[in-house]
Amino acid sequence: KGKKDQHVGVVGFGGLGMMAVKIATAMGAKVTVFSRSTAKKAEAKALGADLVATSDPAAVAAMAGSIDTILDTISDNHDIAQLISTLKPVVGTLVLLGAVAKPHALPPFSLLFTSTRVEGSLIGGCNLTQEMLQFCSDHKIQPELEVIAAKDAEAALRKLHVGAAGAKRFVIQMDTLNELTFCGQLTASFRCIFGGKGKTAKRERE
Repeated sequence: KGKKDQHVGVVGFGGLGMMAVKIATAMGAKVTVFSRSTAKKAEAKALGADLVATSDPAAVAAMAGSIDTILDTISDNHDIAQLISTLKPVVGTLVLLGAVAKPHALPPFSLLFTSTRVEGSLIGGCNLTQEMLQFCSDHKIQPELEVIAAKDAEAALRKLHVGAAGAKRFVIQMDTLNELTFCGQLTASFRCIFGGKGKTAKRERE
């Protein structure tokens, strides 16, 4: 829906975070990205968004009480107390999109005195998904992808871990699985099993 005159925060600027920025910007919102560092500031600016490093307490404090909605895409443990402090009183909402192994530590007094909310969202139904896809089509919104070979998956994960991957998603080219010794043997076994059955069934039908 329309987000004009609203300030949307996006925590994490990877594949999901970038899509959140693109969609919120297309809806007319002012968008601020929260990232570990300022390394992706130019990428955020190119999409019309500001970027604040969560490692800079002063920069985060300057955002206090200014954001309507925060979409948190991080799936690793992180401090959400500083994020909650940037929400507008009463109407501010933090929406958790990333599943973390360890429960977040919520600041009860911040929630009590500001009446801000913390929610979670997994996925919409068919109608909402169709609406989202149509919106992306109408506004020419697409994810930023880098196609990699299966053998490069570990290196890509290391880049993600240290925040050096940029604002994009890595996509594995499935036919490169054969380049991995174990996967190549497994694929050959499946072909032998299912391929053989297919030929047998064809002969039986004939």
